[in-house]
Amino acid sequence: MADRILTLVLAGGKGERLYPLTKDRAKPAVPFGGIYRIIDFTLSNAINSGLRKIYVLIQYKSYSLQRHIREGWNIFSRELGEFIDVIPAQMRIGTDWYLGTADSVFQNIYFLNQEKPDMVLILSGDHVYKMDYRRMIQFHKEKKADLTISVFEEAVHEAKRFGVLQINENHEVINFVEKPKDPIPAPYNPSVSLVSMGIYLFNTETLVRRLFEDARKTESTHDFGKDVIPSMIGKDKVFAFPFIDENRKETKYWKDIGTIEAYYEANMDLVSVEPVLNLYDSDWPIRTFQEQLPPAKTVFSYVERTGMILDSIMGGGCIISGGKVYRSVLSPWVRVNSYAEVSESILMDNVNVGRYCKIKRAIIDKNVVIPQGTMIGYDIAEDKKRFVVSDTGIVVIPKDYQW
Repeated sequence: MADRILTLVLAGGKGERLYPLTKDRAKPAVPFGGIYRIIDFTLSNAINSGLRKIYVLIQYKSYSLQRHIREGWNIFSRELGEFIDVIPAQMRIGTDWYLGTADSVFQNIYFLNQEKPDMVLILSGDHVYKMDYRRMIQFHKEKKADLTISVFEEAVHEAKRFGVLQINENHEVINFVEKPKDPIPAPYNPSVSLVSMGIYLFNTETLVRRLFEDARKTESTHDFGKDVIPSMIGKDKVFAFPFIDENRKETKYWKDIGTIEAYYEANMDLVSVEPVLNLYDSDWPIRTFQEQLPPAKTVFSYVERTGMILDSIMGGGCIISGGKVYRSVLSPWVRVNSYAEVSESILMDNVNVGRYCKIKRAIIDKNVVIPQGTMIGYDIAEDKKRFVVSDTGIVVIPKDYQW
């Protein structure tokens, strides 16, 4: 008999450090890579891993995320016991909205009782990576674990942003500290630490017991990393599963796109000659919603007026009409008009770049019409008067901005 596994995707994060991209949407719903949303990577991993019972737990500014999942992920048959269901915060237990990652699961104990799974796989909806969860499930069963945490090797000086694990020779977790000031190095490599990827596989009985214990603690923040997992060390069988990347590259790829810089760099990687993240792998497809669109095209080929796109990616419906685009990511329905130049930038749906504009190192959200002759990214002091500008000089223009 096959194992009964329920997958919970936590997708209620505010993503405050990604503002203004999260001004009107939850972090998992932020567009990425031209045609995707960030959550598409987690959901694609689940589908490619053969998981067919998925609840997506939402809360913050969730309308666009709900619409995306309804339109792009309505692929299962309830008659066959398969589903991807969106579950909003409902105050089912008490009068609070979700207080933390553990509380979001605790408030949905009802669904665990309904499905009666043997194991519960808990995933974050705001990370970009490719992973076959079946490998982790097999590891969990072999170790007879109560909880298995997927871990990624991160440089020690960067690990303080994550939950850091200490393990023994059997991969059993003997210590877990959320965002430590001095991360503990891995036992086999002093230059890296083992950090939690926010991927947890629980035996259901253990999960329910620990969630009820945590819910009774008034001093708890009701978070898996800060409260529940540390309380389980030495009490339950907790193991660390070394991340196996289905990306099949020399460098393992896992990104928590939590800041404007991280978001920008992850997109720019996609236009490299050899991107670390391989989107062109037919053996591990990344699904998304795509409307019916005409092909992208370039227009004009005169010496002084050339529609040209180099080292970039663009979605359907784009028209490069006498403008030039270099090392950029263009979502559907972008138009770059004559004599305009766009370089090292991310343009989302329905952005229209006027004639003679010059844009570099910018992120322009949906439905923005840029007036003729506008310069963005060339005078940071001037840009800061109107827009959010990151520490490294990336200019972010919000959705529906009006000049």
